[in-house]
Parts: sequence; C-alpha cells; structure tokens
Amino acid sequence: MAGTGVFSDILDGDVYKYYADGEWKKSSSGKTVAIINPTTRKTQYKVQACTQEEVNKVMESAKTAQKSWAKTPLWKRAELLHKAAAILKEHKAPIAECLVKEIAKPAKDAITEVVRSGDLISYTAEEGVRILGEGKFLVSDSFPGNQRTKYCLTSKIPLGVILAIPPFNYPVNLAVSKIAPALIAGNSLVLKPPTQGAVSALHMVHCFHLAGFPKGLISCVTGKGSEIGDFLTMHPGVNCISFTGGDTGIAISKKAGMIPLQMELGGKDACIVLEDADLDLVAANIIKGGFSYSGQRCTAVKVVLVMESVADVLVEKVKAKVAKLTVGAPEDDCDITPVVSESSANFIEGLVKDAKEKGATFCQEYKRDGNLIWPLLLDNVRPDMRIAWEEPFGPVLPVIRINSIEEGIHHCNASNFGLQGCVFTKDVNKAILISDAMETGTVQINSAPARGPDHFPFQGLKDSGIGSQGVTNSINMMTKIKSTVINLPTPSYTMG
Repeated sequence: MAGTGVFSDILDGDVYKYYADGEWKKSSSGKTVAIINPTTRKTQYKVQACTQEEVNKVMESAKTAQKSWAKTPLWKRAELLHKAAAILKEHKAPIAECLVKEIAKPAKDAITEVVRSGDLISYTAEEGVRILGEGKFLVSDSFPGNQRTKYCLTSKIPLGVILAIPPFNYPVNLAVSKIAPALIAGNSLVLKPPTQGAVSALHMVHCFHLAGFPKGLISCVTGKGSEIGDFLTMHPGVNCISFTGGDTGIAISKKAGMIPLQMELGGKDACIVLEDADLDLVAANIIKGGFSYSGQRCTAVKVVLVMESVADVLVEKVKAKVAKLTVGAPEDDCDITPVVSESSANFIEGLVKDAKEKGATFCQEYKRDGNLIWPLLLDNVRPDMRIAWEEPFGPVLPVIRINSIEEGIHHCNASNFGLQGCVFTKDVNKAILISDAMETGTVQINSAPARGPDHFPFQGLKDSGIGSQGVTNSINMMTKIKSTVINLPTPSYTMG
C-alpha cells in the first residue's frame, strides 16, 4: 500500500513529506497542498507546500553534491541507476496505486508505466556508459593553413543542476526520462512534480533513495506553482530545465535565461487517411491513439483528416469500436476514466458545445458525470470550430473530411502545434512525400503517434517545444563539450 512498508518514511500523519539532503522532511511553512482524486472529486492525498527558502537550501545542496558526483566513476553511476530501476519495479504495486487514485490512470496502465520507467532507467545507464565513455581526438592539420602542431581531446562533462518538471499524465515515466539521463551524465537533479501525480513521484524518488544515491544529489520539492514555480525556473542555481507540459513552458522559456532548455508542450496530432488505406487498421489506431488514457496524452490522435470518398466507411468502423469502450473507474481497468480535474472537464465541454452550435455531427450522445466524459466522435467538423485547432486533452475526437492530400497537409501545418502526426496509406511513395511535407517532429506511417520506444528521438516544432528527448538526445543535451588542446613545439610528423 502507498505510504506504508518501505515507503512509511515519506508520510507524516496524512501528509507526504518532501525530499532534500537525503532525508524526508516537513516544510517549515506548515501548509499543505491537497491532491483531488479525479474519480471521487475528494481530497485523496496532501503534500508539503515548500517555501522559497527551502528551495534555496535544496539548490545549494544540489550544487555541492553535483561536484563530487561528477567525480564518481561512470560505472558506479550506472550501477546505482540499475539498482534504483530494480527497486522501482519491485515496488510497482503501491506506486501504481497512487497513479490510479491521483490521476485516474487505469490500473493495468499504471503498472505498465512503472515497469516501463524501470526499463528506461536501466537502458539509460547502459547507453550513458557507452556515450560518455567515448570522446574525440582531432588533429589540427585537417584545417587549411595548419600543421599538425595541435592535438584536441574532447569529452562530455555535466552541466550542473538540472531542474525537471514532468506533467500529470506520466508523472513517474516522464520524471525518470529526465532524472536518469541527468544522473548518468554527472548532474544533480531537482524534481518539481505536478500536483496531480506528486505522490506517485515521491514514491518513485524514494526508490532512488533506497538505492543509495549520495545526499543532496536528488531532491523533490512539492508546493504551489504560484509560490515556488517561477522561483524554481528562474533560480540562478539551475543550469538546465527539462519541462513537459502546456503553455506554461512558453512562459518558462522566456524567463529562464541563458541555459539549455528541453521542452515538450503538447500537440494537435493529425491523422491523415488516404483512399487506399486499410480502414480496419486505421480504425483500430484511431481508437488506440485517440482514446487511450481518455485522450490525455500529448501524442494522442487529436484530429482525423480523412478523404471524403472513404469517410463514411471509416466513421462507421470507428463508431462501432467506440461503442465497445468501457467507461468508469480506473480501479476497474475501464478504457475511459475521469479526466484529471473539473476544470479540464469544463474546458472539454466548452469545445463540445462550440462544435454543437456550429453544426458538427455527434456520432454519440454527449454524456458527462463529474470528471467522467464518455467517448465522443465528432464528424463533419469544420475549420471554424475550436475543436479543429485546440487540444482537448480528453476523449473527444474531431473528424474533418478532406478532398485532397494537399488540404490535409495544409490543415496539419496551419496548426500552431507540431509534435507528431500520422498518415495511413499503402503507397510508400505517397507516405514519404506526405511525411516530408508535414511540419511535425515525428510522422508515424500506418500507426498512431507515440512517444516510445523511449530511445527514439522525440521532439516538436513550433509551439510543441524545443530540444529533443529520447535517451541519447537527453544525455547529450544534459552535457557540454570540454576540449583539451595539446600544443606541440613542432609538427608531430617531423620526428623520424
């Protein structure tokens, strides 16, 4: 059970502690932040509301710990990461329980997230040993006008203190996708988990604690964004920010200063369907891509752009599959569970009402009970409807009928987002041409968008973010090149 057994240290009464200097602590503020269960809409957990002074202390500890961690042998860093991964997977049940209760993730998906996170940590440890164990040797006479009088040795060194801010929908997996690369590269890490998902993240951090990482190297501060959000992202002690979320990331990027940024800020992932597509395959991927975890994924299918000639058939196939989706509590492993908050549900409802007023065809009756919204397919959506452009982050999917490939590409590229997209066709030449024309970080051919496997590059264009994720890219982003140049008195090839 959450907060018991090996996790009993992280709980004080009914309030979870924050993590600093290798210890679980209560905030001096005496205040807490409530975490609302999306299903019951009642307070499920409470976490500490940390102060700015506590953030200052965490940053100082992180800076000190990083100096010695950078001198720790690479194999030792990897060894500790493997140990943390094993502990995380061993205790997947209580962590998954938190995911079910604070973000309404279906039980089986919650277990999968924790296991996937352990695998990601181990893979990062292995990849880091290979990447960071190699450098470059350059000689000067390859550039015009130079003799071989200089030898340049380059290696990768850590940036310093990494600030990691994951989102609510994958609070464990997207946290470790930042933590593991930072640590293997020799950095220290400060984690600011999302409010919804904070307790899952605290349990995950305790697994790193149990693995025996040095004090101060990993910290986890909880609290109100209004009090410590800007203070963290603008803190002079931060050397890099890795953020996954929404519009907040744009504000962070404008305030952060001259440090590396890794940001993934959402998407309006388009699914372009051509006449020759396998419509059964398309329908299955629309259900998987559009409705898994109630559509609360950055890489969810957010708009279907289907050729008019096959639209009727495709819509009927998708409607039949939507009818089979189970709706209810995450504990029951339902396909569609409550969205994360009442404000999120209200926003989704606003998009639905706008579509109804403007004449969209409702393939199902719109139904809502609290935060639970039944899956809804909207046909005959037009570009003047908000749902055509805005990201609902819920189980509502618009279908726009198109009369040409160019029309589909135009709609995709007119979006301010550019995370992923997908195209369904049996013609590989058309698939490649469309992929090249789509202004997105990734294009999936004959499959729904997806972030993983976690070692694949993952990046967005435009308002979808800056920088690239994926194990290798994250390690490289969280390091910088250090060069040492040996100057010889005479060209090296004059001897002998």
